[in-house]
Amino acid sequence: MPGNEAIGVEKISKKFDQVQAVSDISFNVREGELFGFLGPNGAGKTTTINMLTGLARPDSGVVRIGGTDCTKRPRTAQHLIGVVPDESNLYPELTGFDNLCFCASLYGIRKQQRKARAAKLLQDFGLQHAGDRRFSGYSKGMKRKLTIAAGIIHHPKILFLDEPTTGIDVASARQLRKLIAELNASGTTIFLTTHYIEEAERLCGRIAFIVSGRIVRTDSVDELLHPFQARHMLRIACATQVRGTTDRLSNSYPGLKFSFPEENILQVEADEPIKAGSIVHFLEETGVEVTEARKIIPSLEDVFVEITGIEADALRTGQENSGVRE
Repeated sequence: MPGNEAIGVEKISKKFDQVQAVSDISFNVREGELFGFLGPNGAGKTTTINMLTGLARPDSGVVRIGGTDCTKRPRTAQHLIGVVPDESNLYPELTGFDNLCFCASLYGIRKQQRKARAAKLLQDFGLQHAGDRRFSGYSKGMKRKLTIAAGIIHHPKILFLDEPTTGIDVASARQLRKLIAELNASGTTIFLTTHYIEEAERLCGRIAFIVSGRIVRTDSVDELLHPFQARHMLRIACATQVRGTTDRLSNSYPGLKFSFPEENILQVEADEPIKAGSIVHFLEETGVEVTEARKIIPSLEDVFVEITGIEADALRTGQENSGVRE
């Protein structure tokens, strides 16, 4: 179970020229947590992670890592943290094994120890076959795995992961999520930024929604979903135009809420079970061709849309290539 505070943030802000990247945000992460930082591209996720890891200084506010105030001296807690940036910081001309050994040397790990640690990580991450190959020849998925391995070479208590599965193939994304879950299960505190809703819902215990540099909600996944559990939802796909039926549907079914999340998709919500057959029959009687009708379970996507007012499509750029949808 999560314990004492691993990361503490009080009212930090950061401005670049005239752009307010992060505005007066506060949150904490407990030891052993897998904490998600969810928001669209440009929301302030990377700026926040840079301030927490000492790559940028906040204009105001306080940052604590492992109980130590790192606001003015960001390197004070560097031994406690591992960082995996959104773009790899490893050396393309070095082999995978040599990259890991070099990273280990930066943390003062002795030669024999770092060789053993590098070999074990290559094994654990399924990269033992590529240890003697140059990093430049790795696939995107392999590069992400080695970058994570480099981030934990010194056994950090806290790991920062910035968009770890962006732009990689389905199989690699699945493997990375499994590795992340295993790292957390072994006791590593993980701060994960992502714009993939499904990824956050699968991995994280608690999530903060950040939009335009401000946190709009922080809570456990269970608590975020709880108000939606009593809702009943029906999704109807149509081969013909359905939007023109809104008024007739509302008049005929006053207790139901109708919306159109996608073109020719009708979503129905209610506090009571929905009679799908009745609605399908009504639509067909008005000339709408229905191709599918299915009940759906409310997800974190529905929570995000309701809390932020941002349609989930805004977070999906590149998602098809990330392997989030399986």
